[in-house]
Amino acid sequence: MRASLIQLSVDSTDSADERRRRAASLVRDRAGDDLVVLPELWAAGAWSYDRWDHDAEGLDGPTAEAMSTAARQAGVWLHAGSIVERDGDGTLYNTALLFDRSGDLRGRYRKIHRYGFDTGEATLMGGGDDIVTVPTDLGVIGLATCYDLRFPELFRGLLDAGAELIAVPAAWPAARLTHWQLLTRTRALEEQVFLLACCATGTHGDMRQAGHSMVIDPWGTVLGQARTTEETVTVDLALCEVTRIRSELPVLRDRVLAIEAPVRR
Repeated sequence: MRASLIQLSVDSTDSADERRRRAASLVRDRAGDDLVVLPELWAAGAWSYDRWDHDAEGLDGPTAEAMSTAARQAGVWLHAGSIVERDGDGTLYNTALLFDRSGDLRGRYRKIHRYGFDTGEATLMGGGDDIVTVPTDLGVIGLATCYDLRFPELFRGLLDAGAELIAVPAAWPAARLTHWQLLTRTRALEEQVFLLACCATGTHGDMRQAGHSMVIDPWGTVLGQARTTEETVTVDLALCEVTRIRSELPVLRDRVLAIEAPVRR
């Protein structure tokens, strides 16, 4: 399969409509690929908290509509990054969307771990509670988003749900680039999956983005990596490598699931 990460440049001077038009055009350019992945909250800006309420939308909103059309026109599976979703009771969620080659919405994941501690996403958005995997003609795709990378329990849950490839859209700060590079490789290595980590570039909400989107194989080897400008990384993957590597180095069968915490005296 051929997979592409579109590392969009997200700048505070762009409108959501301008970003949607550019993203749709870049997706259409990937006709012939199998899977395309976009960054986290690229339409509203992951750090532009002041825009979230205005740019929030439903699952049938302008971003979903534009991405559905682009996926159909390109004939690709499209992980459209994530949107600021507003549900029926007005709660906002950081929601990732996966469309199939016909443009049908096949997967929705509300980000479980919200960044910000006592500010930002942690206070302005609700959190999801579902582990999401999607069976496709390419293999089973698991969904996670940005800050989720710091929580290995989620990725072990995706593994147990059958994930062979995990797509991670992000808007990771440039100041913590080394964390991004370490955590993405670690999650791929420990779960023995392909990991497609697509980060934004540019600056929004006064936060400079890390870029360095990466495709990582089940050995933890980086197969392709972007720099810090808007660009597309394309890599050919053989998902049969997941089975081969898990057989050659069968560490997952040695998991011990019931380790009791020591008693403090």
